Amino acid sequence: MAKSSAKNVGNIRIIGGRWRGRKLAVPHAEGLRPTTDRVRETVFNWLQFELHDARVLDLFAGTGALAFEALSRGAAHALMVEQHAPAARCLSENIKTLNAAGQVLQADALKVLLTPPEAPFDVVFIDPPFRQQLLPQVVSALQQGGWLADNAWIYVETETELNAQWPANWQLHREKQAGQVSYRLFQKRGS
Repeated sequence: MAKSSAKNVGNIRIIGGRWRGRKLAVPHAEGLRPTTDRVRETVFNWLQFELHDARVLDLFAGTGALAFEALSRGAAHALMVEQHAPAARCLSENIKTLNAAGQVLQADALKVLLTPPEAPFDVVFIDPPFRQQLLPQVVSALQQGGWLADNAWIYVETETELNAQWPANWQLHREKQAGQVSYRLFQKRGS
């Protein structure tokens, strides 16, 4: 990442796995809100037996906190989709720093989902910008585009007031709220 003043760069800490305690640089940008340590700890406790050799998709990756945590805990590969150019560059630098099995696409997540993937993903993280009504389109594209493996795990982080409709074949596994954030873990069942 290009040198920046301390005012323009913060960091996130990986909380578990082989890179536990490692701090990664992240840019400060409007709307960029990393999943908190407390929420990540809960989510990765839920997913602890599902990550080994998993293919991970992190839509609206932002800081990459979820993807890097998954890689640290045994995921085989992570595709991080982030539209914001400075955040995408920072994700790429962090992949290099960790020598991680990750890839960054600097692109609009909805446009990426229009093209079927080479192979479906085992774990998908969806954390879209709040109050922009992106979730229904993302869920539909994931369902219809071949992005989800059979029995895929889907983590969704939203504003608490969002009243979303979920696909019938997404079984709610766990659900919690922390402040203004609701987070849910689903498992896809069948087609």
